[in-house]
Amino acid sequence: MNAITLDSVVPCVFSGRAGLESDVWGRVVTFEKGTNVLIEAASGAGKSSLCSFLLGYRNDYEGRICFGGSDVRPLGIAAWAEIRKNELSCIYQELRLFPELTARENVALKNSLTRLKEAKEIDAWFERLGIADKRDVPVGRMSFGQQQRVAAVRALVQPFDFLLADEPVSHLDDANAAVLADIMAEEAARRGAGLIVTSVGRQLPLKYDRVLHL
Repeated sequence: MNAITLDSVVPCVFSGRAGLESDVWGRVVTFEKGTNVLIEAASGAGKSSLCSFLLGYRNDYEGRICFGGSDVRPLGIAAWAEIRKNELSCIYQELRLFPELTARENVALKNSLTRLKEAKEIDAWFERLGIADKRDVPVGRMSFGQQQRVAAVRALVQPFDFLLADEPVSHLDDANAAVLADIMAEEAARRGAGLIVTSVGRQLPLKYDRVLHL
C-alpha cells in the first residue's frame, strides 16, 4: 500500500453540518508512504471516527477512502484482517491490551502472527522505553503510561506500510515520549513506512512533513 486517500470523506453524523472547517473532512487528502503526518483535533471533531474509518471498523461516512487507489468500502472481514495484519498497524488510544497477560505475552501474541521480530530486538525496545523490569508483569497491574509503551511495542512487531498512532504519548513524560518518537521514526524509515499521528493536546515529538487540523 503506497498511499491512503480520503476523497470528500465526512462522518454521517456531520452530514449537512454548515460551516464545517477541516483540513480533512470534505476534502481530498492523501497520506503517502514514507511521510509523517500529524492530525490535530479538538474534542468532538471526529478523531476517533477517523481512526475507525481508516482501520475498517466503521463505514458510517460519506465519500471514499482508497488504499492504493482502490475503494475500501467493498472489502470484507477477511480482507480487512489481512490489511491489519500486514499493511496497517495501530497504537490504539484505548490500548486494547489483554490485562491478564504479561507485557511480554501481549507483544509475543502479536509477533506470533508474522514472526517479524526477534526477541532480542523486542527486549531492546523494552529497555529503551524503561519497562524492561515490567516484561513479566500482567499489564493490568501496570500504570497507563507503562501500558501505553507496551502497546507501542506491540504495534511495531508486525509488518506495516502505515502506522496509525492515536494519541500515543497522552500519558508519557517528555523523556519517554522522545524515546518512543525515535523508535517509531527509526522503524518507519527502515520500512519506508508512513506515520499518521493524532493529537488533542500533547504531540509525539517527531519531525512532521504535514500538520492537518481535523
